[in-house]
Amino acid sequence: MSKRLDEWDKQVPASVLAKQQRLNARRRFLAACAGTAALPFVSAAPVDAIAGETPAWRVKEPWLTLAAVQEHLFPSNAEAPGARQINATQYLKNVIDHHDIEQSEKDFIQSGVKWLNGLAKEQFSLRFVELNTAAKESVLRKVAQSRAGENWLSTLLTYLIEALLTAPAYGGNTNGIGWRWLEHQPGFPQPPASKVYYRL
Repeated sequence: MSKRLDEWDKQVPASVLAKQQRLNARRRFLAACAGTAALPFVSAAPVDAIAGETPAWRVKEPWLTLAAVQEHLFPSNAEAPGARQINATQYLKNVIDHHDIEQSEKDFIQSGVKWLNGLAKEQFSLRFVELNTAAKESVLRKVAQSRAGENWLSTLLTYLIEALLTAPAYGGNTNGIGWRWLEHQPGFPQPPASKVYYRL
């Protein structure tokens, strides 16, 4: 493991480790019940253009890199929506801007971008968003070898799954695309954007 990843391991907040331990226990239980394993990394296919206009914040860091990581971890294909279609980056921004999560977790998510881009430059002399699919996969697999990187990716995957399943009022699951893909019948009524719980 590189010295850079060793340094990052020393900075993982205790709140993030505790949360991941709880999630891992839940995942083990669900995997045992369903006979499935955790989501593997998958190679990303090019994603279609974003529906509608791209907000200015999305083309700046850390969101530019976070969106690229989300799209690599959860790519679209002809039959399934990907991170872009479920508006995963907007959902994550809403979580960080409004959600009642620890400040240390917010900082951890954003600082991961610096570590990731540092490794990408170390390996390929490019930022993560400038890499091709194979190089992105290589950098992410290297990041996953460290405790900090594993927790960072797990945190992003957790919020990706939330974006897939959330009520659209919270910014993800655009027009219920995730529910339709999963053939899920949501509860009724759904909250309007003005009545999401963190705005009450």
